[in-house]
Amino acid sequence: MSGLLSMVGWGFLPNLVTGWVQSLYYSITIRAGDPRPVPGTPRFAEHRRRIHILVVAVYLAYTIYEADYDMRRAGSFYQDLGVPLTASDRDIKTRFRRLAALYHPDKASPSGTTPEQAERINNYFVHLKVASETLLEPARRFAYDRFGPASVAWATKSKTIYDFIMKGLQDLVPYYLAAAGALYGFGLMGYLTWGRYERWLVLVSILVFELYCITRPTHPAVLTLFINPVLAAVSRLLPHHREPYLPFQAIQLARKLSITTYIGFSQIGPMLGADTRSGQIVMPEDGSSLSTSKGDQDPALVAALDRLEMAAKSLDTDATRLLEMEMAPFIGHPETMSNVRGKIKEWLIQNTIRNDPMVRDAMGRSLQQRRMDAPAGARGTK
Repeated sequence: MSGLLSMVGWGFLPNLVTGWVQSLYYSITIRAGDPRPVPGTPRFAEHRRRIHILVVAVYLAYTIYEADYDMRRAGSFYQDLGVPLTASDRDIKTRFRRLAALYHPDKASPSGTTPEQAERINNYFVHLKVASETLLEPARRFAYDRFGPASVAWATKSKTIYDFIMKGLQDLVPYYLAAAGALYGFGLMGYLTWGRYERWLVLVSILVFELYCITRPTHPAVLTLFINPVLAAVSRLLPHHREPYLPFQAIQLARKLSITTYIGFSQIGPMLGADTRSGQIVMPEDGSSLSTSKGDQDPALVAALDRLEMAAKSLDTDATRLLEMEMAPFIGHPETMSNVRGKIKEWLIQNTIRNDPMVRDAMGRSLQQRRMDAPAGARGTK
């Protein structure tokens, strides 16, 4: 939820990295001495738009990798015991007895062990014992596969699968209510406008996927038939073995993916339809997923905008004509035109700069300082 709340203001770092990458790109692709695209040109703006999309996409891909890496480091009861997800009760008991022979505090704590080391050995053995007891109890194993380590604390009050599911729903509902409230509230305040309907679709899809994972008697087919077999094939090519996903791990990754998608909507979405022909990155006016044409807008609004544009053009034409009429008597006389330009420049300086209160105050302080530093008897000191 914290990622959803912070994604509204997320944007300064990608802009900073985009500028750095663009400078690096020009230093590599443009030879020394050749002119580079300068800010304010369509080419520079188009390059910045594409690089920004690339930078944000790479960052979002890294966040998914980081979430997966942290999840694999945390491990699972199956991984700690060294048994597959389909391990039987007999396999779990046999494996725990072997580990107990190695890590029982009476056997793994030789003479000279410090209190801190003894405590770590004891905690690890307790962890293995809790893992084996959880996987040997069908209801607790069902809950662990779907809700993760949090379900271990529920065992004191939950005995059946139904009890665990109801407890999990009590934690699930507030999360999605808060996420829906955040989307609705930010929408009312004018944020998260691009892809507003797609955001709700993503939220509903994650909710349906999570409900499907926690209520099915078996692991989701998308994991057992597609994702985990692919991971098993990839792990054969890697130096480190990769464990398959449990349902609760898939749910955690899906939630992270939803937040990443929201950030993608905010950072990449408007850039896809941006206009760079003016030398600036101009976002779509309405901020929606698809750019709208005049035919899709309110006819009354379109007519009012057209009238305003025509009035602005007419006013500009009249101002240009009046200026030409004022300068007409001087056309063909270079000396007179030069004199007029000098007078206009002087008038602008007098009325725009010297009459400004801040400028006059600064000039007064400068003259006062100059008089104070002048030697006694010099001109201008009195």
